Amino acid sequence: MDKFTKLTGVAAPLPIVNVDTDMIIPKDYLKTIKRTGLGTGLFAEMRYNEDGSDNSEFVLNKPAYRNAKILIAGDNFGCGSSREHAPWALLDFGIKCVISTGFADIFYNNCFKNGILPIAVSPEDLDKLMDDAERGANATLTVDLEAREIHGPDGGMIGFDLDEFRRHCLLNGLDDIGLTMAKAADIDVYEKRAAESRPWA
Repeated sequence: MDKFTKLTGVAAPLPIVNVDTDMIIPKDYLKTIKRTGLGTGLFAEMRYNEDGSDNSEFVLNKPAYRNAKILIAGDNFGCGSSREHAPWALLDFGIKCVISTGFADIFYNNCFKNGILPIAVSPEDLDKLMDDAERGANATLTVDLEAREIHGPDGGMIGFDLDEFRRHCLLNGLDDIGLTMAKAADIDVYEKRAAESRPWA
């Protein structure tokens, strides 16, 4: 998993509440267990017309937001079924940070396991960030995980809280496997002692 320290990029506004995981990545795209290639299915039902052409009204199809790295979303983002394909699709598209006033628990946890930073802010701060995001190509934000700060295009700053363990994992690029491998030396010592004390096992 890539380390997340500081991210600067265009922020796309998605002022919709209760965006569920089926909206993020429809069930038709769940046939794969690969983490790549799902970006094309991200928000597919809103992104594409019935004939498969781009819906020019959807935010991520607008030229200013096609390379967005940050998503400013409405409350209760990621609710619904517990599909890990949802953060996979966001990451494959290029979105590495989602900012909202609240997240569904399973989606929130899955983000950290896949290198995405979900940030919960107050409704007042979300309004400010949504306003910044409405600026199109000028909607550039910097998310500094080390400092726990979000910097806007006009120099404004919003602080955010994050569990220290999750922050440590993102800063160091540690998923569940990485956390286990960080203890590899201790595991080797244990296994050696166990083999010596129980040679019959």
